[in-house]
Amino acid sequence: MPTYNAPVRDMKFIMQEMLNIGDLTKYEKFSEADTETLDAIIDHGAKFSSEILTPLNVIGDKEGCTRHSDGSVTTPTGFKEAYAQMVENGMLGLSANPEYGGMGMPGIWSIAAGEMQSAANTAFSMYPGLTNGAAKAIEIGGTEEQKKTFLPKMVSGQWTGTMNLTEPHCGTDLGLLKTKAVPQTDGSYKITGQKIFISAGEHDMSENIIHLCLARIEGAPEGVKGISLFIVPKFKLDEKGEVGPKNAVSCGAIEHKMGINGNATCVMNYDEADGYLVGEADKGLRVMFVMMNRARLDVGMQGLAQSDVAYQNAVAYAKDRAQGRSLTGPKNTDGPADPIIVHPDVRRMLMETKAFNEGARALIYWSALMEDLETVHPDEKFREKADDYLGLLTPVIKGYLTDKALATTIDCQQIFGGHGFIEEWGMSQFVRDTRITLIYEGANGIQALDLVGRKLAKNGGRALMTLNAEMDDFLSENSENETLSEFMEGLKKAKDSLSNATMWLMQNGMQNPDNAGSGSVDYMHMMGLTTLAYMWAKMAVVAQSKIDGGSNDEFYSNKIITGRYFILRMLPMLDAHFAKIKTGAEPIMALKASAF
Repeated sequence: MPTYNAPVRDMKFIMQEMLNIGDLTKYEKFSEADTETLDAIIDHGAKFSSEILTPLNVIGDKEGCTRHSDGSVTTPTGFKEAYAQMVENGMLGLSANPEYGGMGMPGIWSIAAGEMQSAANTAFSMYPGLTNGAAKAIEIGGTEEQKKTFLPKMVSGQWTGTMNLTEPHCGTDLGLLKTKAVPQTDGSYKITGQKIFISAGEHDMSENIIHLCLARIEGAPEGVKGISLFIVPKFKLDEKGEVGPKNAVSCGAIEHKMGINGNATCVMNYDEADGYLVGEADKGLRVMFVMMNRARLDVGMQGLAQSDVAYQNAVAYAKDRAQGRSLTGPKNTDGPADPIIVHPDVRRMLMETKAFNEGARALIYWSALMEDLETVHPDEKFREKADDYLGLLTPVIKGYLTDKALATTIDCQQIFGGHGFIEEWGMSQFVRDTRITLIYEGANGIQALDLVGRKLAKNGGRALMTLNAEMDDFLSENSENETLSEFMEGLKKAKDSLSNATMWLMQNGMQNPDNAGSGSVDYMHMMGLTTLAYMWAKMAVVAQSKIDGGSNDEFYSNKIITGRYFILRMLPMLDAHFAKIKTGAEPIMALKASAF
């Protein structure tokens, strides 16, 4: 059976040494977010993920969820008990508002906790993960009464939450949405329609499920300008806000999926269910996209998490499996063969995965810190920068990181050879569970279009210009660091290449939008590679400073070695991506549709 041990040393290195998140305690909001508390939470989360969630991962995959004739759903063996343990231990409101029972810790702490849970059992982790997003949307868009009624029990985990967007005819294009909302005299609405692909839509782990559902009020404008957001609880509430009779929303079916089988992905039927408007009528997407944007960061983290657990198991296998001899002569002279980790191609796949994982973790955590600082930093220009970075990098984290995570997870499966294709070894599940990350919360092609079509030009291109200036300052500060010259030269080349690609798209995309569309995925990958190069350069500076200070901890020298692999072996892909961008739309669009 596969195993998982949270990469606690690397997580703490990024948070405490690279990002210095201990500085957050100087802000009143995070005054209690000290290092000792963080260490305790990370260590407890690592133990829980390894000992409780990991053994349930295979069980969830094999058993799946069961829908009963009355529409109720039972989760896999052990899920309900594990969730109850999380609730009892207060693990679910880590970064939630203390006003509603949360701990009020930085969001970067929740990202780290979420990574461990997702790596151990990504299907399980979606139940609390979606609840956090739904609660945040209600906190931002809901009335005071709605917040008071729903948030304390969602923050505690007593109630869970979902988001209901997709319909059979309506995925990316939400303007085609047909679910309708009919106003009632008491201010509520009757919601009627069908939603599909609803993660955690029905289950037995919480007392109530709070659905956030997009619908169109009768008479509202067509398209996205007429969409409203509603709270639709599984059970209606009595006058005291406690669970009452069943609402007219039910699970019509559970989707039969390739992966994440431990999560109940439901067809949800609304038959004049009682719903309550969140925010303004016809402005539902504004609130829902608060939830969506955080969900996209979480999906990027899910990709990293699956790549990391796959890597850990591939390393163990590569050290144990003996096949053939090293090209430079026997290494295991007492045995008939050497462990396959001596072979360059196996090393290549392991190094590719390790370098990606550690760079991706740094990028996700850095972005999460920006999200925290946006809420507390006293400088308005800094808050503006943080918001710009989040807008620019969200599609990159969701799109590029999951594209690459699937590739590295497949590489880890490949290391197992034929055993990787056999279910009992567990590598197949990691690949299958990773596959969805490229699809849900906005398919990666849509993320690339959003990046090129909207995020780059927003505010006159301010976000990328600010990021470029920051990287220039970093390069200037480290220009005389001969030891790390490869990192600095690699970052400078990447930044310049990305700037050239940006200019090409701005010039040629205006003339023909298909030029922008055809190059968008390659551009997203270029930005992903460039930002990871920046993260690796920052990590290398910290690691080298520790070495120069006399540290003999191999962690730091290994960090430099891994970073060099990224710079020398992965970053050159920038040239291929830029070359493809410059071919424009013609090679892609030349063939008539009838010829396919």
